[in-house]
Amino acid sequence: MDPQNSSPAQPAPGNGEETVVCAQCGTPAQGGAPPTWTCSVENGSRRYFCVDCARANLRAIEGRLDSSWW
Repeated sequence: MDPQNSSPAQPAPGNGEETVVCAQCGTPAQGGAPPTWTCSVENGSRRYFCVDCARANLRAIEGRLDSSWW
């Protein structure tokens, strides 16, 4: 991984799988981001959003507003 691009995905202890956490509400997802989650690149870093947070902020996401504006 590039040092400038930090990802919320972190290895889970002991099993080698990634744990992705929603950047808005903190909901964890085991084994990487599910296909229903949204990935956004903001200021050079990846941010993942769960289904509920993505649906609640769909217009802002489509308008490419950073999550700090939501």
